[in-house]
Amino acid sequence: MEKMFDCIFAYAFLISITFQMLSSESKQPMSLATDQTSLLSLKQHITSDPSLLLSTNWTNSSSVCSWIGVTCSLRHQRVAALNLSNMALSGTIPPQLGHLSFLVSLDLTNNLFHGDLPHELSLLRRLKFISLRINNFAGEFPPMFGQLPKLEYLNLRNNSFIGSIPKSLSNLTNLQFLSLSSNSLSGEIPKELGRLQTLQTLFVEFNHLSGAIPSAIFNISSLVTIALTGNELSGSLPTDMCSNLPFLTRIYLSDNQLSGAIPTNLSQCSRLEILSFSYNSFSGQIPSEIGYLTSLEKLYLGANNLNGILPHEIGNLHSLVEFAAEHNEIGGSIDFSIFMNMSSLQNINMGYNKFTGNLSRDVGNITMLTNLHLSENHFIIGTTE
Repeated sequence: MEKMFDCIFAYAFLISITFQMLSSESKQPMSLATDQTSLLSLKQHITSDPSLLLSTNWTNSSSVCSWIGVTCSLRHQRVAALNLSNMALSGTIPPQLGHLSFLVSLDLTNNLFHGDLPHELSLLRRLKFISLRINNFAGEFPPMFGQLPKLEYLNLRNNSFIGSIPKSLSNLTNLQFLSLSSNSLSGEIPKELGRLQTLQTLFVEFNHLSGAIPSAIFNISSLVTIALTGNELSGSLPTDMCSNLPFLTRIYLSDNQLSGAIPTNLSQCSRLEILSFSYNSFSGQIPSEIGYLTSLEKLYLGANNLNGILPHEIGNLHSLVEFAAEHNEIGGSIDFSIFMNMSSLQNINMGYNKFTGNLSRDVGNITMLTNLHLSENHFIIGTTE
């Protein structure tokens, strides 16, 4: 899921950076020689280069602008982009990297870099794009990222950062994409992140975050994706959580400790395609207002404390592909006819509930259905007249 967002954003960013290079500022506080020295320092801190890409290419015998992974601005011939992704490089990041004063894009994705990030990276004030995902960076989450005012994309997924999310990230008023997933972050989500009014994608999955989700997060009207799965978040969701989320298409809150009722206000997130609330402690009934989410493709409500009956309005979800509400306390009889017009529905999981009544063979007439799980209920198998 996140990889798709990475590719889309990176492609769009490469287009925009071309125009940025053409209009770079004319005053150069440092020279291309300074950029070369900075990159050679990085090369010295790389302890493993299995493909020998840098060891054979990054040499004094050629221009730094022709080195593998280096892109220079067209007008001023300064290093504007560094892309060393997917090279299996191992080593640390030297403070000298902070001298690449014209750097706009830094991509070290999918390597074996480790250690702490130097504070000198805060000097890269032109940076718009940073991807350090899938490495072994460690230490306290670096607050210096909050000192990069032009940053639009920050991806630190799959590292070993610890500590709390710094409030200083709220300074990144141009940020559109933020991923901190799969680290070891703890503490609460800062309510100050609500200031990120251009943010479209928020991934902070699989950490150790606790406390309530700040209501300010649900006031970022530009959000398209909220992903907080696999933390220790608690408390209830705001009853008006969808009042200011007109563009939200995906919300992932599974595997936390959230409780209370599922907000009926969800119907105002009219573009929702994926709603994942499984493995929490939500209680009460499935709100019938979910039936207004006509773009919904995947609905995951399993392993909660939901009760009552299955709302008939579920049958309005004609785009639904997967529906899971297993391991709850939902009861009463099911009118399986509500599923008959759901032409995309492939998976239904309502096992381990308290459903009763007749289980008609007509359920087999759901056109695209490939998986049906109704075990551990109280159905009577029979036929309808």
